[in-house]
Amino acid sequence: MDMDNPGLTRESKLVLGTLVLAATVMLLNETTLSVALPVIMDSFGVTAATAQWLTTGFMLTMAVVIPTTGFVIERLTTRQVFITAFVFFLGGTLVAALAPVFLVLLGGRVLQAAGTALIMPLLMTTVMNVVPPSMRGSFVGMMSVVISLAPAFGPTVSGFILNYFSWNFVFWFMVPFVVFILLVGVKYISNVGESTEKPFDIISVPLAAIGFGGLVYALSDIETLMAGSFVPIIVGVAAIIALVAFVLRQLSLGKRDQAFLDLRVFAVPGFAIAIVLVMVIFGLLLGLVTVLPIYLQKAILVTTAVSGLVVMPGGLLQGLAAPFIGRLYDRVGVRPLMIPGIIVVAISTGLLTWAAYQRFGPIAMAMLYVLFEVGIAFGITPLYTASLSSLPAHLYSHGSATLSTAQQLASAIGVAILVAVLTQQTNSKVAAGAPLVDATAHGATSAFLVATILAVVAVLLSFFIKQAKN
Repeated sequence: MDMDNPGLTRESKLVLGTLVLAATVMLLNETTLSVALPVIMDSFGVTAATAQWLTTGFMLTMAVVIPTTGFVIERLTTRQVFITAFVFFLGGTLVAALAPVFLVLLGGRVLQAAGTALIMPLLMTTVMNVVPPSMRGSFVGMMSVVISLAPAFGPTVSGFILNYFSWNFVFWFMVPFVVFILLVGVKYISNVGESTEKPFDIISVPLAAIGFGGLVYALSDIETLMAGSFVPIIVGVAAIIALVAFVLRQLSLGKRDQAFLDLRVFAVPGFAIAIVLVMVIFGLLLGLVTVLPIYLQKAILVTTAVSGLVVMPGGLLQGLAAPFIGRLYDRVGVRPLMIPGIIVVAISTGLLTWAAYQRFGPIAMAMLYVLFEVGIAFGITPLYTASLSSLPAHLYSHGSATLSTAQQLASAIGVAILVAVLTQQTNSKVAAGAPLVDATAHGATSAFLVATILAVVAVLLSFFIKQAKN
């Protein structure tokens, strides 16, 4: 993207550049603990199920905080939201680095998640407010590089650190970067748009926390349900009741223009179908990223390092292609890019199903996953830009909060569905006397087949997406 375009002022460039740097560090941090969990388990003497709460707790906090960001971004200035987010994130990083016991470490991750949840919707809202429509595709493409590449390098960075230092230094590594970006933001972040005096609704907060947080927890704990526990069902039912109450509350507040999360975004033609399509795509993406390594390690018997290398080229290519796709979007619009992209997603997912059935090895699976990620890149960048561009300016913050919330829910749903299918089908084959390797291959094939069905649904939905008039 041409940052020298006269459509962007110097102040806008500084604000956007700082927010992109902030998002880079926060997204890098989100995946750094994946390879550090075994070390942390040994350090604190906790089980894998307990250590996994460092990931589950992060997701839960994101799910609780993100729905509030529409209100926060409207109520506070850009500068106030940025500083608040980074105070949370820096505080959480320091707490985690110094944690003497596991619960303190978990508390630090929760604070980090609260800061991360504020920054991503703030970045999207700022883009919609300051970037001219003719440049939005290019800028969202550039953002997609960060969103794709930063999480991909998180495990690599933490693995390098753990080769030489203790797990604490995974967090200490972040501190100088966080302090630097905070100081840059304090100096250069200016206010974008106008804040409002919208009153704070005390009822909406617990409803959102129980509803969104409970739903993510219930979906994340689906394996416990399959083991015979009814806790996920109880939590899920309570979450659905809370979500219904939350929606009714927002509809009531919306009549007075006081909604915590303004659901009028769904009245905008095309936005609701875009949300559903975003959820299907992200559910597919996170579900396949989870299932594919299981197939490679348990059915093909490759090492963890090899399975990581299989998925990395696809993520890298998606990130590198995003700016090019963004520039194309500015020229041709959403449909000529998104529809072929999602068709490629469906074809590649079908081919992954066939490849798993045939027990193809890592090279073939890596090539098919690259094709899948190319389709995702052509689908998600135009879809994101078009969906937010369809909204009036006063709903940008609520639109970005809704999209981010949908991503969190979709991630949990996609992983839950595909892992549940894989587990159930694997266990049924093991019970029938099949070797674990063969049973896992069958389970993975079944999961890929379900993913293919979801991808076909996405193709059908894509034809209902229209180009935004503005």
